[in-house]
Amino acid sequence: MKIQFYNSLTNKLEDFNTIHPGEVSMYVCGPTVYNYPHIGNMRPVVVFDTLRRFLSYVGYKVTYVSNFTDVDDKIIKEAKKEGKSEKELTEFYIQEFLKVTKLIGSEKPTITPKVTEYIQKIIDYVAKLVELGAAYVVDGDVYFRVSKIKDYGTLSGINIDDLIVGARIEENSKKESPLDFALWKTTTEGIKWPSPWGEGRPGWHTECCVMIDTIFPDHLIDIHGGGYDLKFPHHENEIAQAEAMHGNKIAHYWMHNAFINFGNEKMSKSLGNVIYAKDMIEKYGGDVTRLVILNAHYRQPVNFTDETVLAAAQEINKMKMAYKQMALQLQVNNVNLDEGKPVYIDKFIESMADDLNTANALAELYNLLKEANQTIRTREIELAKLNNQFKTLTDMFYVLGLNITYTKMGADDLALYDAYLAAKSEKNFAKSDEIRQTLIAKGIM
Repeated sequence: MKIQFYNSLTNKLEDFNTIHPGEVSMYVCGPTVYNYPHIGNMRPVVVFDTLRRFLSYVGYKVTYVSNFTDVDDKIIKEAKKEGKSEKELTEFYIQEFLKVTKLIGSEKPTITPKVTEYIQKIIDYVAKLVELGAAYVVDGDVYFRVSKIKDYGTLSGINIDDLIVGARIEENSKKESPLDFALWKTTTEGIKWPSPWGEGRPGWHTECCVMIDTIFPDHLIDIHGGGYDLKFPHHENEIAQAEAMHGNKIAHYWMHNAFINFGNEKMSKSLGNVIYAKDMIEKYGGDVTRLVILNAHYRQPVNFTDETVLAAAQEINKMKMAYKQMALQLQVNNVNLDEGKPVYIDKFIESMADDLNTANALAELYNLLKEANQTIRTREIELAKLNNQFKTLTDMFYVLGLNITYTKMGADDLALYDAYLAAKSEKNFAKSDEIRQTLIAKGIM
């Protein structure tokens, strides 16, 4: 099967070929854990969880790594404010992040490394860059020498001359060039570690490089992902270090998701429109929140509005109702649900293989829902066909990460449903309504 993804590094759609046949190595930049995750943090969580599910479904063994940045100036500031140690603060918010990612239907990555677990390896990595002449030490701080990288700016399309002239980078008299970035920072405040250059902590851009280097023995991965806002400077600086250290660009494919907007306005703390993911999920549910995100192609903005949320809620309700009705009809007719085949999934998979086009994939899912409803409404239901439709929907829900379920009916449940049908046929509507409410409470109807 042909799979294509848009490579942010080359700015074109490319055929997907892995370093090792049948295996995918994927790294996605995770959160800096000093507060509850906002809904914008959920975009990469949903996008790359869906990518991982799709690749697993079509047969790849996926090693998916997403880190936690648990050392940062913001963390130190918030820990002081809350009267906690940095570790207490970060452990609390890591657990909160994991809770909300589970609620939105995302599986935990294969590995979730923390920066604080890699400090010595970071120090060794920085020391090697100094040895190679790609970095230099000034008063206990270590900076990367951007001038060593001839094609710096390739990923982001940033022009170096514009950066210098436009003074987009903070002037620092210690640095050889305003473009150079910190690999190690001397500090007297907050959490710190001993190093050959003095007590300090690592620079953000080095942390991901070291975790990738350590976890993946090739020092090169198939996919590196993250939000569009990480292209520059974070991902650009990761590539610079990898070029100096290994002569590669860390990943063959770079994938970036667009932002989440509210009412066509980009979410930001300065605008006061930051919404915590836990609050959004509590109000609308994880499936509805996830579906709003999946309704847009990952490279296009997602608009959270009353209209988009309401539409998603209606679609999720349709999915749940149809799926339950299918399961009910199959079970009362003694059909083994495990024997169905996903014979209607090809166009759905083709959409996912076309640069993870979840919007088109959802269109295929909706078409199948309509066909399944038609199958149920026929006088004599084609049970084999319905079972195959049911299995296809089950697989689609898995790939998209939608938690649409059904209740497995036991003998008592089947007898209760027979009693419901009998009451209806006898026009004993009071009794049939009572039984129906019980069946609904059990999740059968």
